[in-house]
Amino acid sequence: MPHILIIDDDVELSDLLKEVLSFENCTVCTAYDGMAGLEAMDSRVDLVLLDVMMPKLNGFETLKQLREKWDVPVLMLTAKGDEIDRVVGLELGADDYLPKPFSERELLARIRAILRRTQNNKESLQNDAVVYRDIKLYPGKLEAYCNGGLLELTSTEFALLHYFLLHPGQVLTKEMLSLDVLGKRLAAFDRAIDMHVSNLRKKLPDWPNGKPRIKTLRGRGYLLVEGD
Repeated sequence: MPHILIIDDDVELSDLLKEVLSFENCTVCTAYDGMAGLEAMDSRVDLVLLDVMMPKLNGFETLKQLREKWDVPVLMLTAKGDEIDRVVGLELGADDYLPKPFSERELLARIRAILRRTQNNKESLQNDAVVYRDIKLYPGKLEAYCNGGLLELTSTEFALLHYFLLHPGQVLTKEMLSLDVLGKRLAAFDRAIDMHVSNLRKKLPDWPNGKPRIKTLRGRGYLLVEGD
């Protein structure tokens, strides 16, 4: 039974979402501002629904503080058409975003995709490592190492790196990554994959020759490359 934390100052919407998710056999906790949301956060939470515009502590600052301690998946609730909010949220470590207003079906689809991805990682054997060159992943523990150093990755960045390691030297289109990693079809103007790849690339040390490990192929997608 998934445990979901809703952080949104819209009381009416929060109560409605709680009712909808309860029918889906979720345990739901609500907080009506960022400070209360951080106080309500604990290890039982499987997913956070986080609004951007809130009093006391906005969604961005709440997410920033949340990421200092927790790697729980976060679905940002943003204003429709506000691309800046979406980009900033993804840069700060949000796993996905959903513009308001949204349909019940779309919300549930996003939640199921995120929970399915994280649950698949948890069910992997902890000693079943995925290794590529000097990168080693332990899916069961959601731990990743590069050249012996621990990589501080969000759950989505971990899933993305895992996917790259399973397809070395293969061009991966944005459509493939969005569907197979995020669990949703790529929509027009959707920059989620671009931002997640950018964040992952910043956390992966370059090869000794100074070249990045993930190469952008303009108009085609991304490629995990070997060093010289």
